[in-house]
Amino acid sequence: MIIGSHVRFGSTQILGSLKEALSYGANAFMLYTGAPQNTFRSKIDSNLTSEAKKLMQENNISMDNVICHAPYIVNLANKEKEDAWNFSISFLKNEIRRCEELGIKYIVLHPGSSVKYTTEKGINNIIEALNYIISDDDKCMIILETMAGKGSECGKTIEEVKTILDGVKSSNIGVCLDTCHLNDAGYDMSNFDLFLDSFAKIIPLDKIKCIHVNDSKNERGTHKDRHANIGYGTIGFDNLIKIINNEKLKDVPKILETPYISKNDNEKELVYPPYKQEIAMIKKGEFNPNLIEEVREYYK
Repeated sequence: MIIGSHVRFGSTQILGSLKEALSYGANAFMLYTGAPQNTFRSKIDSNLTSEAKKLMQENNISMDNVICHAPYIVNLANKEKEDAWNFSISFLKNEIRRCEELGIKYIVLHPGSSVKYTTEKGINNIIEALNYIISDDDKCMIILETMAGKGSECGKTIEEVKTILDGVKSSNIGVCLDTCHLNDAGYDMSNFDLFLDSFAKIIPLDKIKCIHVNDSKNERGTHKDRHANIGYGTIGFDNLIKIINNEKLKDVPKILETPYISKNDNEKELVYPPYKQEIAMIKKGEFNPNLIEEVREYYK
């Protein structure tokens, strides 16, 4: 089982990310190379990277199972302000270089929101941008995340993702499935094999390089994109376990992006990461109805 979660990238960079992942019992992890809300980036420290790679070898963690995520503010679909669109292109090219410095092979990208444009025009803008960004020589591959369809998001259907893949001249591009997004976009996660059969008729399964495993707070098809903790949403624990253990994608990293948990039922601020307890629950294969209470007790 290749399972991990989102982890922080702080002053100790990927070394700190790795140590956090190990504390959760993970053998995979996903990081931003800086804050997800902005494009400020500190210089990569090669000494910290070397230490991390040594520690990864000691713990049998492959760089294939380390994923980067591009910040949310990047939007390739909207070209209304061309300077901002060009900045996103330049930033992503630089982010690929940073991933290559770190040895990371995959960077997840939200395709973008068309805003005032039609979906078709937004997708054309994405294709144009990606053709500027992607090179066959890149050692880090952009993988497009499937989206819930909130607002004017592009990539909410497999067909939309396929259109983008077909428009990119390079084959050096892949796909990241998100279970919450797929559910909210209208896909049935209760029979994942059937979904994969439908997917494979449109996009080859070997294009899938990562799966974000999230439960959903929403009913199928509501296009809202609100993640829930594993087994605490409408997709359900049993369905998510079947997705994680699906033999067709056994070598694909599964990454949790589930919500942090509040200090108590009356507290709205989310402060405690649930990943150690969720990963333990997933490995055991049994739903833990006391997950939230155990997370709170653990971090007291």
